Amino acid sequence: MIQPERIQHLNGKPVRREGDFVLYWMQASQRAEDNHALEYAAAQANELGRPLVVFFGVTAHFPEANLRHYAFMVEGIAETRAALSFRGIRMVVLAGDPGETVIDAAERACLVVTDCGYLRVERRWRAEAARRLDVPLVQVESNVVVPVETACEKEAYSAAVLRPRILRLIDRFLVPLESVPIEKDSLNPGLDLPDLADRDAVMRALHAHIDHTVGPAPSIRGGSAAALTLLDEFATRKIDRYDRDRNDPTLDGTSGLSPYLHFGQISPLTIALRLKEVDSPGREPFLEQLIVRRELAMNYVLGNDRYDSYEGLPAWCRTTLGSHANDPREYVYSRAQFEAAETHDPYWNAAQREIAGTGGMHGYMRMYWGKKILEWSASPQEAFRTALCLNNRYGLDGRDPNGFAGVAWCFGKHDRPWAERPVFGLIRCMNAAGLLRKFDADGYVRKVDGLIGGILSGNHSKDGGAV
Repeated sequence: MIQPERIQHLNGKPVRREGDFVLYWMQASQRAEDNHALEYAAAQANELGRPLVVFFGVTAHFPEANLRHYAFMVEGIAETRAALSFRGIRMVVLAGDPGETVIDAAERACLVVTDCGYLRVERRWRAEAARRLDVPLVQVESNVVVPVETACEKEAYSAAVLRPRILRLIDRFLVPLESVPIEKDSLNPGLDLPDLADRDAVMRALHAHIDHTVGPAPSIRGGSAAALTLLDEFATRKIDRYDRDRNDPTLDGTSGLSPYLHFGQISPLTIALRLKEVDSPGREPFLEQLIVRRELAMNYVLGNDRYDSYEGLPAWCRTTLGSHANDPREYVYSRAQFEAAETHDPYWNAAQREIAGTGGMHGYMRMYWGKKILEWSASPQEAFRTALCLNNRYGLDGRDPNGFAGVAWCFGKHDRPWAERPVFGLIRCMNAAGLLRKFDADGYVRKVDGLIGGILSGNHSKDGGAV
């Protein structure tokens, strides 16, 4: 069953009953399993007695995306195409602005179903398509456990606000999703649509238009199969130590799933249901991160139009940082120096080398990394822009609600005032002495050096991600 709260009709157009097929416009949920939008579309196709076609629009102009992001995404799309074919569903990939290309793809459709995107650009695509399509556009939320606006219609001040709302609803939404059998032949629906039929064709269509200055992350493979392997490894080998190991970047204690969640290659429902079966002290802390903290980030970008700017921070954060904007800084670095990992701090430099080289950074080090950019920049506004730019540029999980919320957290968002300090004001600070108390920080530097050395020498695997 798909809960009604997940379903939103974006326009009031009538179904074209003489249409040839039902179109699922896949964008944010790039997978064939545990995909509410896909299953809703399949049920609609069966009800109308029509084939189901899946359409994916790939644009070379997604804000701040580069070759690293496209290579990972396209690996996953190729795998999703094969999984859909196995279910008897045809997938069509077209290059161009998704909000434009879906109009052409839907010319003979009965109706269009899409998944839910949270960022400004994703919402713009759907709003434009809803206006221009002459058939219904139905959005089905499929990348969170509890639908964001059902949990909280307004921007939540903190996790403490959102958590009880989610917990009251969790049993209603944390339930298995049944796969809908395809009743009509959907592999050969008689469509005359262009199609970028394989990974190489997609990359050729993008090649001349995308940023090549950041190359693919060689130690991680895109796609649902890799995500499920990581989930199984986490559930069977790591979760018992998660609460102890997650904040130690010298250990392999996290799931590595954030890039896959970002591209919709695995559903948070899949992860939560798998871990619900595990009796472990690490289960609840992990589900807190997966559901409450992640969905707090979705709430942030949906509820705050300035989520990607310094002006989107709470007033108290901007006030306290502004009152300390002219405090002397012991070190001041430019964005270029930060990007090249050319600070005086070996731990910060290692964190920057990790994300630049692997596409991921350990979560604890990412907090330290962001706090130090604030401390060592000429102004808090410049620091915010630098942190967001570098996270989006190098992180496979950048350009994501979690990334925007994570950077904003370093500047006080979703946090509380702390003791007043120079530069930081009332914003929580972090320092190298704290790292040394918590774990072997020099061991972390050695670990990153080994990772980067292995990548440069070609001695790496492609079975997981660094988060």
